[in-house]
Amino acid sequence: MEPFVFFGGKGGVGKTTVSCAYARKCADAGVRTLVVSTDPAHSVSDVFDQPFGDDPEPVDGIDGLDALEIDPDDEVQRHLAEIREGLSEQVSAAMVSEINRQLEMSHGTPGAYEAALFDAFVSVMREEGDRYDRVVFDTAPTGSTLRLLGLPEFLEGWIDRLMYKRRQSIDLFEKAAIGDMEPRRVMEGDPVLARLQRRKEFFEYAGETLRSDAAFFLVLNPDQLSVNETGRAIEGFADRDLTVRGLVANKLTPEPDPDEDGRGARYLRDRVATDRERLTQVRDGFAPPIVAEIESRTREVRGDLLGEVAAELDVATAVRRD
Repeated sequence: MEPFVFFGGKGGVGKTTVSCAYARKCADAGVRTLVVSTDPAHSVSDVFDQPFGDDPEPVDGIDGLDALEIDPDDEVQRHLAEIREGLSEQVSAAMVSEINRQLEMSHGTPGAYEAALFDAFVSVMREEGDRYDRVVFDTAPTGSTLRLLGLPEFLEGWIDRLMYKRRQSIDLFEKAAIGDMEPRRVMEGDPVLARLQRRKEFFEYAGETLRSDAAFFLVLNPDQLSVNETGRAIEGFADRDLTVRGLVANKLTPEPDPDEDGRGARYLRDRVATDRERLTQVRDGFAPPIVAEIESRTREVRGDLLGEVAAELDVATAVRRD
């Protein structure tokens, strides 16, 4: 299995439970593991019943497992502050106030949120990938995740165009030198070009890592809305040249004992029949295999129950070594 593993899916299907269960499965197998939440709900703290911040912290009672939670609002503030600092060093003082105004206006836009979150999880991949054998990502709902995963290809081209325009501007500036003035060779060491080059390398790393060192799984529930969303997500991953490795069917209805025939038992049998129809639809209609069928529990999945769910995940823990 690749070093980076992502669990996605429609909101509320149980991504966090499955992510944490798989992270525990890896840690129990002796794989040094970090589980990362990029979901604003931050349920990882709830699953392990302890608070986590934006630095890795050990999970109590599970050797070899650390966790961190990326706060989207904090990341947007940090992301915009870095942009403000970088641009303020490269423009006139008269432009600084306008830059600040524009950045404040952009704070609440979806683009700012997604760009900041993308920077955050790619930074985790770069900075923590060498410290851990496996990094497990509990991602935001599918639509947001697909937009994030589509950023490298889009932004690499955008950065290339910006760099081309910047070089054109510098070239024209240098050619404008007249008389005995020595042309200013500003192409080398230009701070704007240097910043764009760093961003280009960042996006190149992200794109290559997501294509070659990451595995993607989708969590679904046995209802038509979830199944439909999963089908669209599989297509969305394929459009981005990414493959969904497997599907986790979560919150399946437990079957009553054969001798039970009350109203509750009849309801459960009807639900089980519906669940089976949906699973057949998934098996027949989608290419990725179902790697786990997890029944609903009567209690919240924590502690020993998390271990039970981990055992039901037919997902490899051994780390692929290239």
